[in-house]
Amino acid sequence: MNEPAQNLRPERQRKPDWIRVKAPTSKGYGETRALMRELGLNTVCEEAACPNIGECWTKKHATVMILGDVCTRACAFCNVKTGMPRAVDPMEPLNVATAAAKMGLEHIVITSVDRDDLPDGGAGHFVKVIKALRDLTPNTTIEILTPDFRNKMEAAVESIVDAGPDVYNHNLETVPRLYPTIRPGARYYASLRLLEQVKRHDPRIFTKSGIMLGLGEERLEVHQVMDDMRSAQIDFLTMGQYLQPTPKHAKVIDFVTPKAFEAYGSIARAKGFLQVAASPLTRSSYHAGDDFRQMRAARDEQLSKLAQKAEAQA
Repeated sequence: MNEPAQNLRPERQRKPDWIRVKAPTSKGYGETRALMRELGLNTVCEEAACPNIGECWTKKHATVMILGDVCTRACAFCNVKTGMPRAVDPMEPLNVATAAAKMGLEHIVITSVDRDDLPDGGAGHFVKVIKALRDLTPNTTIEILTPDFRNKMEAAVESIVDAGPDVYNHNLETVPRLYPTIRPGARYYASLRLLEQVKRHDPRIFTKSGIMLGLGEERLEVHQVMDDMRSAQIDFLTMGQYLQPTPKHAKVIDFVTPKAFEAYGSIARAKGFLQVAASPLTRSSYHAGDDFRQMRAARDEQLSKLAQKAEAQA
């Protein structure tokens, strides 16, 4: 007699207590969701299944994902849909600015899917969004999180930097050794060069990058990424726990403890970053507004000390 077929569904990994979050139910969450639907906007909060969505949307904070909701890449860690994207929505820049105005945002984070199908990789659309925000909400500080603009990087970065965002973020995501399996469509050193180019073109713009932990990286590899970032003059480092979106995605190799994150954060600060966010639930745009204000204050203090030192030596 044949035995019954076993359940072949992959077993979902159990999360430790320190990264469990409550399901979002607040009034603010519902209002933010309704506004995004009303304006036809996508958010990375939803598309990437961010664990902080309840907290952020309750506070009327959302990271808008422009250029559609379909990505031309298929990274092993990312929950965004992959395929052939639709045409770019010409109303999206105005809709993003309208959302910022209605939510009363002091700081907004704009990211996008990869659009390798577009001649400029979508850089021109980033420029339009930045200009619309400057026109409609001139007091809102703007943080962008862009793809690597593969084979189009120099022109893309130059045009976006000229539009004048306050923070330019591009995530390295993981250590170089893991790129072939985790981020196969990208190149580690190309991403570093992108952030270097931002600083060369306009040193006033803050640069930011982040990595995920728990994918099998070694401690010294993480330290080397920090050194590489500082060599590229990156101001702000974020570090968070990788969480497997679905059983089809890369598995979590280990859950990094809050204490280990604290240790990494201390090392990063000692290496000279202006701002460091390191915790299991840290994501690129988590508490981005508060972090930006702290980073700007840190640079003002740094410049003041340098001025005082130069005056003393004169």
